[in-house]
Amino acid sequence: MYKICIFLCLLFFSSCKNEESKTVFSKQTGEVIPVEYAKGFSIEQYEGYKLLTVNNPWPKADQKFTYLLAEKDVNIPSEVQYDHKVIIPVQKIVVTSTTHIPSIEILNEEQSLVGFPGLDYISSEKTRARISKNLITELGQNESINTEILISLDPDLVIGFAIDGNNKTFNTIEKSGIPVIYNGDWTEKSPLGKAEWIKFFGAFYNKDAKASAAFNNIRDSYIASKDLAKNATSKPTVLSGSMYKDQWYVPYGNSWQAQFIQDANANYIYKDTKGSGSIALSFESVLDKSKDADYWVAPGQFQSFQQLLETSSHYNQFKAVQDKKVYTYSNSLGASGGVTYYELAPARPDLVLKDLISIFHPELIPDYQPTFFKVLQ
Repeated sequence: MYKICIFLCLLFFSSCKNEESKTVFSKQTGEVIPVEYAKGFSIEQYEGYKLLTVNNPWPKADQKFTYLLAEKDVNIPSEVQYDHKVIIPVQKIVVTSTTHIPSIEILNEEQSLVGFPGLDYISSEKTRARISKNLITELGQNESINTEILISLDPDLVIGFAIDGNNKTFNTIEKSGIPVIYNGDWTEKSPLGKAEWIKFFGAFYNKDAKASAAFNNIRDSYIASKDLAKNATSKPTVLSGSMYKDQWYVPYGNSWQAQFIQDANANYIYKDTKGSGSIALSFESVLDKSKDADYWVAPGQFQSFQQLLETSSHYNQFKAVQDKKVYTYSNSLGASGGVTYYELAPARPDLVLKDLISIFHPELIPDYQPTFFKVLQ
């Protein structure tokens, strides 16, 4: 009986020890914040801190970055490895792309923005109101950010983007002790993938739930619009892109621009092509393949048919030009001339999709007022 009691006690303590180990292991794994569509980042929530991993900081990147987002005075386990540490919620932030502005505003954190390179490009009325009050400092241009002014602002972090890993400006900022966090939203290939990067921003403000709720609303609106487009009785052919010098650049068939056309239940001329960025084609090649397309969307910076035909009378060979069915986002401008599409469209793909459905299938959304795309004047 004595031996049995000893055995049971050892078994009991062994069980407790195993249970304790399981608990510790569970804490170490963290809770994964769901990311449905975006491929470029992931977030793990721990007690008092998060690990934010950016998988695709730029196209064909051979490295990823892990950022420690920790609440003040939280003890971080010694085994945690990271590239930069940021105390959250952040109070002062510098961003470097207008595409970052909508997410900050949706989270009601626009007051945290203290600096930006190229203030005239910002279109948002809320942020422009702060600019007019000198609450946001001009930092020059992305290619030549004024690092002295930026450092004097003493932001908690800088949200940057890069085409590769060589950025001397960012290196200078980091040497001053200000972390530079790479945002790769622009590398996403799906509309909802780009929009989901609001969760990336939510992590810095400890507003993960608010960011998720906002994205869910955008996602549901997008899916509802896509389902509506399926009710269309016709499927028009669509050309997209524009000339630059001697080349016509059209989006690849697996690009986010092409995805909008497909989800609006239209037939994109170059839907079978795959790649990153845009295809460079000759004018003659595009004319041969697309001259009978029903619509032409996103024709570059042209704002009127007069501008279009003054550049080249050959554009008049396209059926879409003859029928006045060319639609542009270049006529939707902010107060200082910034194109609202470049700023807001990645965060609000549901609005882009509704615009295109109203163009291709106007009977499905009668009396709709477009946000971005308007007929060429």
